[in-house]
Amino acid sequence: MNSIAILDFGSQYAQLIARRVREAHVYCELFPWDAPQEKILSIHPKGFILSGGPKSVYEENAPFIQEFILKSGLPILGICYGMQALTHALGGQVDPSAQREYGHAILEPQFSNSPILQSLLSSLSSVWMSHGDRITKLPEGFVTLAQSGNSPYAAMGDVKRKYFGVQFHPEVRHTPNGEQLLQHFVVDVCGVEPNWTPESIIEESVARIQKQVGGERVLAAVSGGVDSSVAAALVHKAIGDQLVAVFVDTGLLRKNEGEQVASAFRDHLHSELIAVDASDEFFFALHGVTEPEQKRRIVGEKFIRIFEQQAKQLGQPKFLVQGTIYPDVVESSAPERNKAEKIKTHHNVGGLPKDMQFELVEPLRYFFKDEVRAVGEALGLPESLVWRQPFPGPGLTVRCLGEVTRERVSRLRAADAILIEELSKEGFLGKGAQTSQAFVVLLPVRSVGVMGDQRTYQEAAAIRAVTTEDFMTADWARLPHDLLARVSSRIVNEVEGINRVVYDITSKPPATIEWE
Repeated sequence: MNSIAILDFGSQYAQLIARRVREAHVYCELFPWDAPQEKILSIHPKGFILSGGPKSVYEENAPFIQEFILKSGLPILGICYGMQALTHALGGQVDPSAQREYGHAILEPQFSNSPILQSLLSSLSSVWMSHGDRITKLPEGFVTLAQSGNSPYAAMGDVKRKYFGVQFHPEVRHTPNGEQLLQHFVVDVCGVEPNWTPESIIEESVARIQKQVGGERVLAAVSGGVDSSVAAALVHKAIGDQLVAVFVDTGLLRKNEGEQVASAFRDHLHSELIAVDASDEFFFALHGVTEPEQKRRIVGEKFIRIFEQQAKQLGQPKFLVQGTIYPDVVESSAPERNKAEKIKTHHNVGGLPKDMQFELVEPLRYFFKDEVRAVGEALGLPESLVWRQPFPGPGLTVRCLGEVTRERVSRLRAADAILIEELSKEGFLGKGAQTSQAFVVLLPVRSVGVMGDQRTYQEAAAIRAVTTEDFMTADWARLPHDLLARVSSRIVNEVEGINRVVYDITSKPPATIEWE
């Protein structure tokens, strides 16, 4: 199999390494550094990439490179901590640095007669550093490839064994052309064929789905979002009429969402679709609840209970399709894949009840958002569906901060529809648009205002609009001031109960894209 195994030593950037490798059309999987040998080797990797991490290699109980990796004879690329771990394992020296190196640094390549070594670094000059330790002695067989102001060994290599290390982070966008280094390593050094394409993804996914479900009937939980729609389309391609799509109207959807979802599935997928109006149940269950994680757990459990009810009426299908994607898994810190700190519970990952009666089918579980969209287009789904705004599984629950009531959700829905309408008219949403996601958040905060010479005391709304490539990191969108002014004016004039609009200018990190 053409693949790369990425070993995660605790870096918040580990998933970005995977993202960049996928961009080179190479399949990869991310494993904890101490994952069992049989699990890592099950994908038959042609090389290893070692991620960064927060520890020091000389600390007690520090993560280390498992022996079978060094004995495999396969190429290795160590990044930051991964480079230090490789150095430590092979007899080199790593020590605390008197001057830590964070942020941009200038890379000074060292001359080498090896074409492999030269091509690894040929496109790099400014790089992104984030380390407090540095290598003070190279392992035997290594040569210096580059240095920086505070790193005498900013890059190193052993051509004979095809072992390489870089102290900087080529996976982040702050290192211009860093993706070329990763591409050169996985394709030219490891010899992986770059054939990870939407077509190959579909082919492999179909085979995997057919193997998992056999001849059983399958329920698909569709929410109208991109992920659940593409997941259902993949499963439908694999098993056809064995699939029954179930759309639950929670009362927490965007304007006209129910009608759009029904049309997309019946007209484009030609799949059986059962629509369930469960809004009363959701609002009753959420009454008085304000804590975000509790909201997510309630929505997750309610979803499953409703599907269990539908399953009984359909002869108790064994399987349930969900549109879980890789960022959901990472942020919910699924223990089998990632040891990073848990940021929030995703109802498709961490919010499901333990006693649910389904086996999950998650064909997109380790795909990034743009891969999901590419697959959706290759499956023939309409552009209007594939490029819809991302929408959280718990719906407007997590955008209606504070208590979730019909009145407040209706207020939020109306304000959000105004934002989407104005952004769409100006070309800021949809395929190729700069803005990746935009929505309104209703805040549990009242402020004084003046309307018609009268005092008002109403709720505030926040606009959130971001630009991002992978939804793991994001920057706030620099929307034109006149556009924001028009949106604000329409919201306070057309939506009863809102008298103030603010704009969120926080990036991810430190914030998340959603507010809850």
